[in-house]
Amino acid sequence: MVTRILVAVVLAPLFFVVLFFLDPIYLAVLMAAICAMASFELLRATGVAHHNGMYIFTAMTAAAIPLGFWTKWGSVVLQVSALALMSALFFIAIRLYDRECAIRFDDILVCFFAGLMIPMFLSALVLLKKMEHGRYLVLLPVICAFLTDAGAYFAGVFLGRHRGITRVSPNKSLEGYVGGILSGAAFMLLYGWILIQFTQIQVSLPIMALYGLLGSAITELGDLAFSLIKRQYGIKDYGNLLPGHGGMIDRFDSMTFAAPLLLLLVQLLPAFR
Repeated sequence: MVTRILVAVVLAPLFFVVLFFLDPIYLAVLMAAICAMASFELLRATGVAHHNGMYIFTAMTAAAIPLGFWTKWGSVVLQVSALALMSALFFIAIRLYDRECAIRFDDILVCFFAGLMIPMFLSALVLLKKMEHGRYLVLLPVICAFLTDAGAYFAGVFLGRHRGITRVSPNKSLEGYVGGILSGAAFMLLYGWILIQFTQIQVSLPIMALYGLLGSAITELGDLAFSLIKRQYGIKDYGNLLPGHGGMIDRFDSMTFAAPLLLLLVQLLPAFR
């Protein structure tokens, strides 16, 4: 527990500095590194063979996508990266077909998910940062992802009675899930109030509450989704890069779902004026 707290105390402020104070390029570089490491962790956790270049091609693709979205050519970079990764993976699979080290189609699908889907969704942070009021917008999925988890934890500890709602996470309670969603909405309202008080931005609090409710709900879905993968492959954590926290995916699993949803909501129903 002490190690977990120390790592959080050191890394959380650094992450906030990149999100809030630095230019978008620094966030893009950071997300490129995070996505590359996350892809490596997922391939290793799911048992994808590492001796044939699949890890390298997947990690390179994962790193290229956030950097591409920093530029104005994000969609082009995504298409080129997807085509390049698909071509490389199937070339390897065809070359090794009918051998002892043959590549399975489900291994290719894991590489697609790790090298394309995860970085594409996490790149929503870069796109939010590039928007008007970007330093404030980029914090929306962070609030949902991290404070929903905290709210769900404390609600589950102090109020949890109905456990076993899902066998993916049998120790989590209905009260914890509800507490997480409500705390996400509450913290989002608080964030909106702080912006009204201390900035010149006009903020719609009802829309912020909607951001919190929907963002927190999908945050919990993201957490369960990556827990499902761990259950199916019999692992506790995706990695040990962050002592006490596991790997990159263990920290950014719910963000993978929250960031693209918040980006979509900001575009369709803006709360900032």
